[in-house]
Amino acid sequence: MNRTLLAAIFLGLPLMAHAQPVSGLYVGAGAGADFMVNEIVKSHVTGPFPSDPFNVKSHVRYNTGVIGEASIGYGLGNGFRFELEGVYTSNSIRGSQPTVYQQKYGALVNALFDFDIGSPYVFPYAGVGGGYMHLDRGFGYRNNVAAYQGIAGAAFPIPYVVGLSATLDYRFLGVADNKQTVGTNDGQRVQQKVLNNLSNIVMVGLRYQFNVAPPPPPPPVVAAPVGASAPSRTYLVFFDWDRADLTARARQVIADAANNAARTQYTRIELDGNADRSGTPAYNMGLSRRRAETVAAELVRDGIARRVIDIQAFGDTKPLVPTAAGVREPQNRRVEIVIR
Repeated sequence: MNRTLLAAIFLGLPLMAHAQPVSGLYVGAGAGADFMVNEIVKSHVTGPFPSDPFNVKSHVRYNTGVIGEASIGYGLGNGFRFELEGVYTSNSIRGSQPTVYQQKYGALVNALFDFDIGSPYVFPYAGVGGGYMHLDRGFGYRNNVAAYQGIAGAAFPIPYVVGLSATLDYRFLGVADNKQTVGTNDGQRVQQKVLNNLSNIVMVGLRYQFNVAPPPPPPPVVAAPVGASAPSRTYLVFFDWDRADLTARARQVIADAANNAARTQYTRIELDGNADRSGTPAYNMGLSRRRAETVAAELVRDGIARRVIDIQAFGDTKPLVPTAAGVREPQNRRVEIVIR
């Protein structure tokens, strides 16, 4: 069942959603809680008092443990990304005196896919991973075993820190069945088979993407004629990331445009709404229209008749500064006021 679940997650990734691209190098780290399921141990004793082959079967129960991980990865820009992850877990055996811990540490290679759900605030992801881990169960039992995991989580971009996201994910981590022979003080040898070494894991963390350039300072207000045959003046009103409300500076620019319009014989005022490429095309189109409508309402408050105002929304299709998808470019978050 677990293998079927992991295969379904991986094979279904391209069909579930469009990609929110992560491009280039990134690093991450996280920590959380490890909820191990009951482990099955089968034992066979040889020596002075031999037993029948593997006639001793026991269930080992574990207390909630801890897990930590660190990763380095690379995004392809189309939703897929791959990473190398180091993992450490520790769980104490329930009821053991003195306390005995099972510890696992090793490396896994993960393949993940980021989903675009139309929101700039949360980006879900899912993936699978495989590798090797060193298993230390106490009592002299140590082994190197294959490991695998399924991952489902979400990243939450942190405002004002470009490239940094908080992460929250669930993982199903398992290691392959394994066996080892250990000696005892009375001359017996015990061969153990360990099965069902599985964990449900919840983790929080941080991820930093290196190739996202920090935003430049807001550009100065531009007022320039657009054409000789039909003299006009253009004003640029800039917005904060994912916002459609006006800053104090934006209100001043709109007031200047309204005052200049009142002193000229204008026939119409065009408002062109724009957005950067940090959201989906559909989301950006709606955001650019809301920005243009906000500017129109402010012009009306400044004395401009609503009937002479034309609104157009261009989304992220008319950037002042061309960028890759996902980049927050302040000069592209704007409304152009054209007085004709």
